[in-house]
Amino acid sequence: MPIFEFRCLKCGNVFEKLFITGQEEFAVHCPQCQADSLERVISKTNYVMGPGKGGGKTKMTTKSCGSGNSCTSFEIPGPE
Repeated sequence: MPIFEFRCLKCGNVFEKLFITGQEEFAVHCPQCQADSLERVISKTNYVMGPGKGGGKTKMTTKSCGSGNSCTSFEIPGPE
């Protein structure tokens, strides 16, 4: 049961929506202003990975991805 996070393009409200099944038809609207112009947001995680077998650490890189927006990516070390 995935939970997706959305941002309303009209009012900026960020909210979550739980989807029960993959076959579910849905219409997602902003609960604050009822607009249907939304974008999906990549949710932050509270899960932290420790060093791998080789002692590598997860690297986080943040860069600008548009006017006033930033994107973060994670480089997670794998098995050596």
